[in-house]
Amino acid sequence: MADLVIRDLHVSVAGKEVIKGLSLTVKGGEVHAIMGPNGTGKTTLSMAVAGHPRYEITSGEVWLGDQNLLEMSVDERARAGLFLAFQYPAEIPGVPVKNYLRQIYNAVKGTDLEVFEFYNIMMEKMQMMKMDPSFANRHLNEGFSGGEKKRHEILQMALLEPKIAILDETDSGLDIDALKIVSEGVNSLRGPELGVLVITHYHRLLEYIKPDIVHVMMDGRIVRSGGPELALELEAKGYDWIRSEVSAGKEV
Repeated sequence: MADLVIRDLHVSVAGKEVIKGLSLTVKGGEVHAIMGPNGTGKTTLSMAVAGHPRYEITSGEVWLGDQNLLEMSVDERARAGLFLAFQYPAEIPGVPVKNYLRQIYNAVKGTDLEVFEFYNIMMEKMQMMKMDPSFANRHLNEGFSGGEKKRHEILQMALLEPKIAILDETDSGLDIDALKIVSEGVNSLRGPELGVLVITHYHRLLEYIKPDIVHVMMDGRIVRSGGPELALELEAKGYDWIRSEVSAGKEV
């Protein structure tokens, strides 16, 4: 178990500051949700923490347990226990899912499992995710529906067993049935060894993945935090009431 601790983070993209002093702690075993309007920096936060070179961290700290993530490369962060599920997973024609999964498993776990050894582990996780075994022979995200892409992301998460998982708009492009299946996969992985940060626009995802804490992000900062009821309030009222309170100096 390890906590993700972000302190006074500032991030710029193409010379423009997007994250403007954000602080956040996600403890092992907790599920946090970040909600906020478009353009407020939610995806920028996830990409910067994961180490994408386009997102320049100009100041602040990011720790995973006692490890300074800002001193690590992208692959080192993954081996330390950080996982990012992308909003729009890449399509890679010609690369079978099973080959890709074995490569990332060996790289992150520091193992050298042969095909048969890995196949047994993969099949166990696919069964847990209610995925047809034939899925492993398809090419990575090629011709996948939105739901299949996201289920594959959660399958990766199940295999890699991270300490902290960031799910960047996992509900994007999903119908209700696909949303339920993906949420079931996430919920099956919940436990004291895993902290989860869910980034979403909509309350509907949080009906299936129940958060412990909900944060509202605006203009590159966390401006309000609360329990699950905060998501319901946002669904009913929108964001204007929070904008008004922030303008009046009522950040919480």
